[in-house]
Amino acid sequence: MAKESMKARQRKREKWVAKYAAKRSALKRAGDWAALQKLPRNASPVRLHNRDQISGRPRGYMRMFGLSRITFREMANRGLIPGVKKASW
Repeated sequence: MAKESMKARQRKREKWVAKYAAKRSALKRAGDWAALQKLPRNASPVRLHNRDQISGRPRGYMRMFGLSRITFREMANRGLIPGVKKASW
């Protein structure tokens, strides 16, 4: 489980990215690189990191589900993810 401070920092970055997205794209189209550099660092979408929606784990992230591999397996075994079942051969 990730620290609450790390999860909070990620949520804060997501808000900043959303807030400055329109301004950022307008500055890019205009080619105003000086003004683009004056935007807050956390407004850059590159600074975001994919994290598990439940535990906040940054590694082993599965984009299709928004979960880490560990949380995905636990939820799939309990039958909480529709359309997913354990493979057997």
